[in-house]
Amino acid sequence: MRYSPRQLLSLALLLSSPVWLAACGSPQQQAAAVPQVTVETAAPGDVPMTMELVGETAGYRDIEVRARVGGILLKRTYVEGQPVKQGQTLFQIDPAPYQAQLGQAKGAQAVQLAALQKAEADLARIRPLYQEQAVSKMDYDNAVAALNSAKAAKQSADAKVKEAQLNLDYTRVAAPIPGLTSKQVQSEGSLIRVDAAEPLTTISQLNPIYVNFSISEQDSLNYEHSLSTGKVSADDGTLHPVRIRLADGRVYAQSGKLDFRDNRVDPKTGTISARAQFPNEDERLLPGQFVRVLLDLGVRKNVLTVPEQAVVQAQADNQLMVVGADNKVQARMVKLGAHVGGRVVIESGLKAGERVIVDGLMQARPGTVVKPVTAAPAKA
Repeated sequence: MRYSPRQLLSLALLLSSPVWLAACGSPQQQAAAVPQVTVETAAPGDVPMTMELVGETAGYRDIEVRARVGGILLKRTYVEGQPVKQGQTLFQIDPAPYQAQLGQAKGAQAVQLAALQKAEADLARIRPLYQEQAVSKMDYDNAVAALNSAKAAKQSADAKVKEAQLNLDYTRVAAPIPGLTSKQVQSEGSLIRVDAAEPLTTISQLNPIYVNFSISEQDSLNYEHSLSTGKVSADDGTLHPVRIRLADGRVYAQSGKLDFRDNRVDPKTGTISARAQFPNEDERLLPGQFVRVLLDLGVRKNVLTVPEQAVVQAQADNQLMVVGADNKVQARMVKLGAHVGGRVVIESGLKAGERVIVDGLMQARPGTVVKPVTAAPAKA
């Protein structure tokens, strides 16, 4: 079958139109196939160096209130869990036996006082006779010895009276410090023993309040090495500001100060004990609370940081997706450091000037070509 020239031209146009349409759509499809990612150029900067540790609050002074004399506990004169003042009466022990002992001691004191007065009178009478040699020297020496003995006996009697008075006063158990009381351990009517294992109650002074924590030996050595090499800039080590994060995630409003660091490493735990002191005027912090201690150690110099969302977890390793000069994605194994304000320090595996993908990681597979868009500059 033969076709006319017009039919041949129409057939040629019909056959070539799909190829032309495909050729026209290829650049659009190729452009759409290149994913767009947001990148950040790694640049060195200074970041605060903060160490986060586990701590426990403790009273500035925790005093166990114990009885200094034994006897029957008659009554409790304070409200459990409420603050008390120094010298305030907390318990009353039966004073009757000690009042009787005080009476006996005073009677013995009176006897010794009478003996002393007689010895003084005897010596006063014999002294002029001895001077006139009317009595022997032995009689005079006996009178002097009797007076000295009477003085010693009177002194011993005075001490017994003082001891009995102290024991009577100790039947009133008073608060040795101001603070917050705990629950009563011994109830009224109990027989109180001086050598009892349990105290009557405990008083905690809460303002200021202590926070005890421990620093690992390795962290301490790393920090000292960073100071000596100039990687960390810090003020006087005894003036490190300390903050605490409470159990609900809030940071305590007032900062504290480091006031103690032990001079030895605990061989059982490999840690160094330390303590910080915090103001606690409203007594919101109570002893025994577990907190997170934020210890500000200075400023790290010239370190690389990336946003936390840029880190990809690959089993036990951490990776960053880096865009090369040819816009191809490369996976980098990195070692992470401290987390600071939504960013993480990169200890190794990344160089300054490299472009790190911070958004669009789902489309950025290693070896693929991407269209990088620069993110806003980040502050360290």
